[in-house]
Amino acid sequence: MTSPHRPVPHPGPAAGPGVGPAFDAVPALDGELRFDSAALDAASTDFGRLVHEPPAAVLRAGSAEDVATMVRHCRERGLKVAPRGQGHSTNGQAQVPSGLVIDLGSLDSVEFRDDTAIVQAGALWSSVVRASLPRGLTPPAFTDYLELSVGGTLSAGGLGGQIGHHGTQADNVLELQVVTGEGEIATCSPTVRPDLFRAALGGLGQCAIITRATLSLIPAPRSVRLYTLTFRSVTELTARQAELIGEGRFDYLVGQALPAPDGWTYMMEAASYDGTADADARLTDDLGAASVEAQDVPYFDFVNRLAATVEALTAMGEWTRPHPWYDSLLPASTVDTVVTDTLARLEPEAVGASAVILLYPVLTAKCRTPLPVMPDEEIAYLFSLLKTASPGADSADEMVVANRRQYDTTVEAGGCWYPIGSVPLTKDDWVRHFGRFWDEFEAARHRYDPDGVLTPGQRIF
Repeated sequence: MTSPHRPVPHPGPAAGPGVGPAFDAVPALDGELRFDSAALDAASTDFGRLVHEPPAAVLRAGSAEDVATMVRHCRERGLKVAPRGQGHSTNGQAQVPSGLVIDLGSLDSVEFRDDTAIVQAGALWSSVVRASLPRGLTPPAFTDYLELSVGGTLSAGGLGGQIGHHGTQADNVLELQVVTGEGEIATCSPTVRPDLFRAALGGLGQCAIITRATLSLIPAPRSVRLYTLTFRSVTELTARQAELIGEGRFDYLVGQALPAPDGWTYMMEAASYDGTADADARLTDDLGAASVEAQDVPYFDFVNRLAATVEALTAMGEWTRPHPWYDSLLPASTVDTVVTDTLARLEPEAVGASAVILLYPVLTAKCRTPLPVMPDEEIAYLFSLLKTASPGADSADEMVVANRRQYDTTVEAGGCWYPIGSVPLTKDDWVRHFGRFWDEFEAARHRYDPDGVLTPGQRIF
């Protein structure tokens, strides 16, 4: 499947109002350099709706060469550059005041070679799986929401319910094409420029902009037997999750904390690919769940099932409100204490009407890339407070302050931040976050982006 977007020659500085000398003498481009208010406004916010910093220009990239050309142009003029996929960050990570936002959405081709997919960074995961399924193939790992860009999730790492078998989305990348902070188009892999490969996957755009990824594929199931189980306590849920992810009983495993009249209830979703009702008793009878429900779902409907929720939240107005999200990774040794204490003092107004609280296990040995950073235990847990500043709830600013307190609790418990959310961090926080990988990461930054051009919205360097 090739991109429907046709290259459009850059028309030069007359493209719109407000063009300053920084964008004089721009070389010819395959895409389009935009200065109009609609493009600048769209690039000055994100899903979080907390930070609003308009760029000076937006590049609608027509090729990787466009990205390299404009990175070189901006570097020569002392301008910062930020890549943007779907803008699903929550704290201005893809924004750059008075700089250049590179919109990668038009780089969305998906091609296949044997059991791999060669995918441009702006392609959505929904497009990738729709194109691979007719070939009987699928990416091994997904995030919950498929309408995210490949480049965006690989820059963060990409966590999901298949992590117990296949690791993160970054773990399933065979090769990358990137543009460095020097404006060089480079290919990297575990054996070709491995330092760049390690720093780009999960590297938050600090050393290079991902423009294309070669992804491994596996045979796709036709259907999914999906189980929804409830438990009475945090300890019951996490104990069962640890047992199940360790033995690999299910192909997919996630969980949530849900408000209940007398406190909280705990839900686990577990999936068996191409499973049947004949296996229900073997798979679930020994888990001690308070309730068990099972259903058969076509595979694509299963991986894309969040689409209906997003549609409902959009109709409610919740999807477009501020989202001060908090995502963390807790070691198994402290998860029960941190989650229990957090939920005991969590009031509904602190998270908003449509909040989702995720709690599910990660088998850290399956996460082979150094980023995203994981706790130093065999099993960790993603614990996420996906907040919405709904009417009547705490303000978005108050939620961000609470996120910082939660971050401090996480670090004290030996946990890590999964850095896609809204937490104000200092340089010392970032050094501590990257831990033993910091020296290698900082060296890669100096090697591949020596002038600090790339992705200032992460606020790391």
